[in-house]
Amino acid sequence: MSFINYTTKEVNCKIVYVGPGLSGKTTNIQFIYENTATDQRGKFFAAGTSENERTLFFDFLPLGIGDVRGYKTRFHLYTIPGQTFYEISQQFILKGADGVVFVADSQPERMEANIESLEQLKKNLQLQGYDFLKLPFVFQYNKRDLPGAVSVSELERTFNPMKLPSFEAVSNRGEGVMETLQAISQWVIRELKGGNAP
Repeated sequence: MSFINYTTKEVNCKIVYVGPGLSGKTTNIQFIYENTATDQRGKFFAAGTSENERTLFFDFLPLGIGDVRGYKTRFHLYTIPGQTFYEISQQFILKGADGVVFVADSQPERMEANIESLEQLKKNLQLQGYDFLKLPFVFQYNKRDLPGAVSVSELERTFNPMKLPSFEAVSNRGEGVMETLQAISQWVIRELKGGNAP
């Protein structure tokens, strides 16, 4: 799915952050953007869909990720609206994705929204022709600092029986944000190089 720019000798990869509304997708992207050197990142773009949901985009050129056959790797990071009535937006933005981060809200009252969002994501990936089990995909369990947060073991049982990489996070403090990004970006690079999943 990656796009190769032969003029600039860059491989462009698309990573999409998905999850229910207000789970922390935007906070992840903003933290990454604010903590990426200005000479390594592109413009930050936000398209508002409602007061609380935005489609965000920016690209960056990370250091230390490694070249792919002499080409620099540039990642384009997207978030997409979480509510199911933005299904068409989700399908459009997922098109051409090289990797997906599912941001789950750890609050007990958000479990149903997490489940609904993940089911919608699987459906939309299938409509795009993806095999969910072959796509680089990681989970982030966000808002771990909140009282009464659902245990990681329960989150794993509910969302991740396939034992994909998963990370605890408090995205508004930046905890777990870069670790999540590193895991998905390294997996995408391995796929580009013909490697295997972690």
